[in-house]
Amino acid sequence: MTEATTTASLNKFEKFKAQKDGLAVKGEIEKFAALGWEAMDETDRDHRLKWLGVFFRPVTPGKFMMRLRMPNGILTGTQMRVLAQVVQRYGDDGSADITTRQNIQLRGIRISDLPDIFDKFHAVGLTSIQSGMDNVRNITGDPVAGLDADELYDTRELVQQIQDMLTNKGEGNPEFSNLPRKFNIAIAGGRDNSVHAEINDLAFVPAFKEAGEQNLPSAHSHQKIFGFNILVGGFFSAKRCEAAIPLNAWVAPEDVVAVCRAVLEVFRDHGPRANRQKSRLMWLIDEWGLEKFRVEVEKRLGKSLLPAAAKDEIDWEKRDHIGVYKQKQPGLNYVGLHIPVGRLYAEDMFEIARLAEVYGSGEIRFTVEQNIVIPNVAESRLATFLTEPLLERFSISPGLLTRSLVSCTGAQFCNFALIETKNRALAMIKALEEDLIFTHPVRIHWTGCPNSCGQPQVADIGLMGTKTRKNGKTLEGVDIYMGGKVGKDAHLGTCIIKGIPCEDLQPILQDLLIKNFGAKLKQEALLVSN
Repeated sequence: MTEATTTASLNKFEKFKAQKDGLAVKGEIEKFAALGWEAMDETDRDHRLKWLGVFFRPVTPGKFMMRLRMPNGILTGTQMRVLAQVVQRYGDDGSADITTRQNIQLRGIRISDLPDIFDKFHAVGLTSIQSGMDNVRNITGDPVAGLDADELYDTRELVQQIQDMLTNKGEGNPEFSNLPRKFNIAIAGGRDNSVHAEINDLAFVPAFKEAGEQNLPSAHSHQKIFGFNILVGGFFSAKRCEAAIPLNAWVAPEDVVAVCRAVLEVFRDHGPRANRQKSRLMWLIDEWGLEKFRVEVEKRLGKSLLPAAAKDEIDWEKRDHIGVYKQKQPGLNYVGLHIPVGRLYAEDMFEIARLAEVYGSGEIRFTVEQNIVIPNVAESRLATFLTEPLLERFSISPGLLTRSLVSCTGAQFCNFALIETKNRALAMIKALEEDLIFTHPVRIHWTGCPNSCGQPQVADIGLMGTKTRKNGKTLEGVDIYMGGKVGKDAHLGTCIIKGIPCEDLQPILQDLLIKNFGAKLKQEALLVSN
């Protein structure tokens, strides 16, 4: 709590957190299951359950969402099968969404089933602890960590260590369960910034320093020492969006977990708590200045941070990992499947688990583009794998608009969304691909509201849900963003057009694609070729 913050100035969220820690409901799950959702204390139901990854959704009363934790986006076939069993129980209401943080959310959950679901999760090493509200969200890392011959660092172990520290190995950790606001951490291990480092509160990007510089140990002069430059303060919210900025600090891999702890302790103890719209990490950095923030982090760390390396190693364009790629392990491949807008149903999940176990090592990975990677497919099995019927829907070579499409949950399940997103996005992309020819992928992101879960600011074309007026009627519409860039030289896009009714959007998108991204009308292309 900042020195200037008093109890009287606390917002309502801080007040209920002060009354009872969110993790306290962990011991009350059996009671909630017996009571039923309608008889629960409203603050427990609407807010504190989020500390356990359980989300009340007013648009689907009685049917909760559950958000898991998937460090580095990795799970096993066994774990996927358990998730499928949970979703299957709820029939038409049950589904799962891959998120833009390499994570998964389950739909249709009933409160009476929570004890059984948590038992199932525990048996296979799954956890949903501290995955909502004012906690560190799923920690992202390279989706092809340990597979990519060109990677600079395998992020998997570090990401798991950070999760274990934050959550007390999945049991819940009161040390970090009362931050001023949500917090995102990412670690990049490759050259293409596959984690979108710039949109995280705290991010680590690969960078080398010369041995001997600042007393770095080395047996040889001019030897390069690997570590990470640190970025801080990136976030999206309804009121403000900022790219992360350099802390001017470099850290060796073995100190990354300690730096995470130090940054989080500073944010926890000094972050602003009066106005919820101004309580992300960047607001504290604004208040203090970067230098004071860094000094406070060093105090918690117990040592000085070395200055940042002169340049980082993010020098590749962003990859989407869809398709077939050779691993660094001889004779093995990873296969990236495109999952349209990240939506899965129980039968899909059972089948993905089967494919991973029959053709790979049983491992499954998620990407921040809401897709799936199945690693360790032997060269001798690859041709057979590619004939599997599931790949007709979850393609390894989707259309150039389809492959880069990202969408948030939308109004179907989310009470914040101002428009329906996923189904509309799929229908519109299909129509555009029928009319146009493309030479390269164009990244189109849909988000249902200004909270920006669909990240329109990082897209080539971003569409943010809004309400707009036309002929005296209120309609679902979008604000259009352009200019977002991922990979090297990443930066956020800006809003170029406001309040376009969704019913009028397709021709406007078509025009933008032709004028800005080299798309051509199929009819015109046919006339030219004839």
